[in-house]
Amino acid sequence: MVQTANFDLGGDVENAFKQALNKEESPTGRDVLNQLLENVEIARTERVPICQDTGFAVFIVELGQDVHIVGGNLNDAINEGVRRGYKEGYLRKSIVGHPLERKNTGDNTPAIIHIELVEGDQLKIHMSAKGGGSENMSFLKMLKPSDGVEGVKDFIIECVKTAGPNPCPPIVVGVGIGGTFEKAAYLAKKSLFREIGKRSKLPEIAELEEELLEKINKLGIGPQGMGGRTTALDVHIEIYPAHIASLPVAVNINCHAGRHKEVIL
Repeated sequence: MVQTANFDLGGDVENAFKQALNKEESPTGRDVLNQLLENVEIARTERVPICQDTGFAVFIVELGQDVHIVGGNLNDAINEGVRRGYKEGYLRKSIVGHPLERKNTGDNTPAIIHIELVEGDQLKIHMSAKGGGSENMSFLKMLKPSDGVEGVKDFIIECVKTAGPNPCPPIVVGVGIGGTFEKAAYLAKKSLFREIGKRSKLPEIAELEEELLEKINKLGIGPQGMGGRTTALDVHIEIYPAHIASLPVAVNINCHAGRHKEVIL
């Protein structure tokens, strides 16, 4: 998974590039999009990473409640897969074991692993290779309930403006609304695992995603920050019930290389 995520860009992202190319009016923006598509093909055919930053390995695991893991620990198994995959695939190791001492672990572990207990007898593993540049452009704010939906929209757009060219646009904007401080951040991250173009199942949230996408693409940041109408490929929003006193909103941005894979065991 870690190798194919870095070598084979998902069809949803590649198709989004092509659709953006049909709409992009900026000659520079069109040139950048064409280069991104060429890069995708080179990575796929030559089996080299789409980007030199091969990311933090982030997993969301849907563990069926009827599944029983035998022969070892699931977290250890995932980390061993990351360890082997990054070594055998000659992927850059980007993880330091201590955030202050900054010594590289040498194998891109430990991974970030979220486990959700669900119904059924399957083990579904979602993996994303999350680059440092886009991850650094993350934001969270505890809004007042009185700020309402307009306050939410203003905050999200301001986050994209602040990020500018840093997360390597065209970006995917992941948003988590509600819950608690940490839940909003998790929702924002989880939203990025959704395929580009797949709307929220809630009509009012789907409408909000489309409205924000339109507004963000009017900012003029453009592909790689060089101007144009393709600043974002999509906006994904996940929500959760909130406390009567709180309205947390988190924004987690993905770069143009939205590297995500899924397997079911």
